Amino acid sequence: MDPESVRESERVPHGGESDSDVLDFSANTNPFAPDGVEAVYADALEDSRRYPDDEHPEFRAAAADFAGCAPERVVPTAGGLAAIRLIVAVTLEPGDEALVPYPSFGEYAREIQLQGATPRFVAHDEVLSTGVDVLEDCALAVVCTPNNPTGEASDLDTLEAFADRCADAGTTLLVDEAFLGFTDLPSAASLEREHVVVARSLTKLFGLPGLRAGFAVASGDSLAALETARRAWSLGTPAARVGAYCLCQKEFVIETRERVASERDRMARALEGRFDVHPSDAPYLLCDVGDRDVSNVVGTARERGVAIRDATTFRGLEGHVRVAVKNRAANDQLLAALEVLDKADREDDRER
Repeated sequence: MDPESVRESERVPHGGESDSDVLDFSANTNPFAPDGVEAVYADALEDSRRYPDDEHPEFRAAAADFAGCAPERVVPTAGGLAAIRLIVAVTLEPGDEALVPYPSFGEYAREIQLQGATPRFVAHDEVLSTGVDVLEDCALAVVCTPNNPTGEASDLDTLEAFADRCADAGTTLLVDEAFLGFTDLPSAASLEREHVVVARSLTKLFGLPGLRAGFAVASGDSLAALETARRAWSLGTPAARVGAYCLCQKEFVIETRERVASERDRMARALEGRFDVHPSDAPYLLCDVGDRDVSNVVGTARERGVAIRDATTFRGLEGHVRVAVKNRAANDQLLAALEVLDKADREDDRER
């Protein structure tokens, strides 16, 4: 990292609710975890009295099968964000530029700035059409699929064409697939190219965000750089064991995808009566609240025991909130909490 840039940087706001009495729709995590996780964790805890096997062969094999690549291309990390930091760190130098989508995950710009580089922001729905003339000035380009917070996933053919232009420009392409596991879409790991690096998160799909397990997928010199730079013992024994176990729970993944797709459609139909809802392939919905005050929307939901994300913290967004897609009972509680807004609107209309 660039020491001067570190001193000038700030933390990035995120979702996540620490109050266990509040239903958390501000973080996009699965409300369920696979059966058997507790036993795997307990066994791993006993083995944690010694250092972990830093090669993590079982974890690499499970991650490779899940992403559709060879095990030797997998680089274990302590969560998807750790993979992003590692990729950015081995790619950028002070003074470099990096292409970054907006609105999107705020940590991209922060990690780029921590290296002393400069983010060049491009609208999230225009990134994949960026030409070589722009890419030639960028050492790194970032794509988030499905994009957070808007929710749309990138078409792999379009992504491949963009990867070709990145190769022509000498630009490394970072594809963040933190939420791709909630879909049945193929991973960019299938694009086995030296300049394409993928970051994956396990803990959102498997409902264990505090576990911190993820991985990167790379090839050639990029893979060698990541393997050399990654911290020793960066993935603890419990995270590696539980992560490998979860990645093999294919029935759980199928059931999760079906539930999320069904509930997301149901929630979108219900919310469209109140907000302008962005189409989504992800386990969350971005909602334009119109002329309502976002803080009032967030506060009203919280008064009813539900935390939702103030999406105005994302670059380029005003008047938006983001809500996660959970299980049916929880989703009904969210919808009931937001019904208060309709009643308030009707009362305001009567007063006028």
